Amino acid sequence: MTTTANRAPDAQADPVAEKTPHPVLMLLGLTAGLGVILVLLLLVFILPSLESGAHDLRVGVVGPVAAVDSFERSLETADPGAYDTRRFTSEDDLRAAIENRDVVGGYVVDDTSIDALVASAGSATISGNLAATAQAVGKATDRAVEVDDVVALPAADPTGIGIGGLAFPLVFGGIVPVVAFRKVFPRSEGWYHAGLFGFSLLGGFIVACMLDFVFGSIDAGLWSAEFWAVAGAIALGIGALAFPLAGLQGVFGAKGFTLGAMVMMFLGNPFAGIAATAAWLPSWAAVVGQILPPGAAGTLVRAAAYFHGAGGATAGLTLAAWMIVGLVLIAVGLRRNLVSSAAEVEAAA
Repeated sequence: MTTTANRAPDAQADPVAEKTPHPVLMLLGLTAGLGVILVLLLLVFILPSLESGAHDLRVGVVGPVAAVDSFERSLETADPGAYDTRRFTSEDDLRAAIENRDVVGGYVVDDTSIDALVASAGSATISGNLAATAQAVGKATDRAVEVDDVVALPAADPTGIGIGGLAFPLVFGGIVPVVAFRKVFPRSEGWYHAGLFGFSLLGGFIVACMLDFVFGSIDAGLWSAEFWAVAGAIALGIGALAFPLAGLQGVFGAKGFTLGAMVMMFLGNPFAGIAATAAWLPSWAAVVGQILPPGAAGTLVRAAAYFHGAGGATAGLTLAAWMIVGLVLIAVGLRRNLVSSAAEVEAAA
C-alpha cells in the first residue's frame, strides 16, 4: 500500500507569480505614470494657448514711402515682433492679397490717416489685433483711424464661433465610426469600409447644414458651390481621420488604433488652431497642427467657406495624403489577413 504525502506547492510551478511586482510597487508606478500623463496633457492643451499671439503676421502696407517708413517704425514700437510687413503699390492690390490669403490684413496710410483692412472671416482674433494696433499707432502719431472688414463673417456669427468649434466634432467624427462600424460588421471588411466612407459623406453634409442653417456661420444656401465645398472639406477631414485609424487597427490591432486615436485627440485637437487659425499659434504648434487632419481640415473648411478655396490647397493635399496612407494600411491589413487565413486552411488540411 502506498501513501501520498501532502507536499508544499513548488515555488517554481507558478513563474508568473514570481515575476509579478509587489502591489506597493505597482501602485506607486501606476500613480507616477498617470501623474506624468496628466502633466503632459496640461502642457499640450494649455501651453499653446499661453504662447499664442501675434508673431510675424504677414500684413500689407500701402502709401507714400515716407509715410510707410514712419508707420512701420510705429508698428514695431506698438507691437514688437508681431508683424512681417509687405509693401503693395495700390489699395486694390492689397485687397486682392487679403482675399487670396497672401496676407492676413493690411494698412493704407498717409501722414494724417490709417485705414486698417482686416478679414474677420480669416480670423476674428487676428482682425481684432490688427484694428487695435492701428488704434494704438493712430493715437501715438495723431492720425485718424478707420477699420474696413474686407472679408467679413456672416452677421449671424460675427465672432466665427461655428467654424472655430469644429476641432472636437471632427476628431469625434473620425474616431467613433471606426469603433462603431467594426462592432456592427466584425467579419465583413467591405461593409465596414463602406460604412466609414458613407459616414464621412453624411457627416460632411450634416455639419455643413448645421453651420449654414442652424448657426449661421456660413451664408451660402443648399445649392451654392460654397455649401458643397464646405461639406466636401468636412467629409475629407473625417475620412482623413477614420481611414488611417481603420488601417492602423487592421495592421496593428487594437494597440495601433488606440495609439493613432490618442495622437489625433491629444495632439490634433489642441494644435488644430481652428478658432484663431494656425497663424495665431506658436510656430512649432502650428506646424504639428497643420500636419495632422483636424488642423488641415479646419484650414480647408475656412478657405472653402469664405475665400473661394484660396489658401486651402496645402491643407487639401495634406488630407488627401492621410487618406492615401489610410487606404495603403487597409490594403496591407487585408493582405495580411488573407495570407493568415490561407495558412490556417493549409495547416488544417
